[in-house]
Amino acid sequence: MEKKLKYRLITGKDDADFCKRISGIIEEGYQLYGSPSVTFNGKDVIAAQAVVLAEKAK
Repeated sequence: MEKKLKYRLITGKDDADFCKRISGIIEEGYQLYGSPSVTFNGKDVIAAQAVVLAEKAK
């Protein structure tokens, strides 16, 4: 099994699939880090969301 990264930046077209990807990552134990960013590539809105691995409660 591959070790989970503590920090990830998820990017993609801002659509329902992107939201499903983020939701799945949250279910894996990550939490949102900061606000999302968006840009326009001339065709689609592209979103970016940073996530960090939630620390286990001590």
